[in-house]
Amino acid sequence: MPIRTTTLPSGEAVPVLGQGTWHMGEDRSRFAEEVAALRLGLDLGLTLIDTAEMYGNAESVVGEAIAGHRDSTFIVSKVLPSNASRSGTVAACERSLKRLGTDRIDLYLLHWRGGVPLRETVEALEALKAAGKIRHWGVSNFDTDDMEELAALPAGGNCQTNQVLYNLTRRGPEFDLLPWCRQRGMPIMAYSPVEQGRLARGGKLDAIAARHGATAAQIALAWTMARPGVIAIPKAVRAEHIRQNVAALDIKLAPEDLAELDRLFAPPPRRQPLEMI
Repeated sequence: MPIRTTTLPSGEAVPVLGQGTWHMGEDRSRFAEEVAALRLGLDLGLTLIDTAEMYGNAESVVGEAIAGHRDSTFIVSKVLPSNASRSGTVAACERSLKRLGTDRIDLYLLHWRGGVPLRETVEALEALKAAGKIRHWGVSNFDTDDMEELAALPAGGNCQTNQVLYNLTRRGPEFDLLPWCRQRGMPIMAYSPVEQGRLARGGKLDAIAARHGATAAQIALAWTMARPGVIAIPKAVRAEHIRQNVAALDIKLAPEDLAELDRLFAPPPRRQPLEMI
């Protein structure tokens, strides 16, 4: 079944569920297992894969997984802020392209704010787009003030997404950042939507999960994907977890479920600094 989609400001539809790769490629003995996991995800319709130059050798894992399937995948990667100068961004992108074994990255993000002026990084991203090395660009770990500064730049309106830490235990973005992005038709990408597995444990979600014949992790993921304009990118290597992630798309949380989740994990009453892990 096709994966539900949301739309980038460019008008391109992208899946609301993708595959994360943080920590992949760090253990060479698991390389084949991680490649197989990503390929299973692709077979199940998880065609959006998120990676970064910071994630060790993860880009090489992705490159192996998408070999022969490049045109049906949507690849997201990121440049480190320490590499985000005008020339450094271009060089970092070239290295990522080589590891990925492709001639373009679909969505290239600045991983977080650093010491390089934002204007300079945006100019480099625009140059990469003009050269066909990337199709779109965006940012990651940007708070609302950062997004305002970005939007004020000459090409700042070309930003397509903001990837942030967002899940049931990290609801701060709901107060101002998510509304800011939604007003501009810009989806956010939620990393660690199951809080690195912690939401699957502890028992808080067990009663809701039992009502739906699901796991606690699936409830946490379903809640994230039910938010308008949110793309979830959980990492999974075990086949059963990948299948469970896909099945979470079919979970329809009832109003009473959502009310219970609000009691268990209260929405933010005021603006909070953006969290990162």
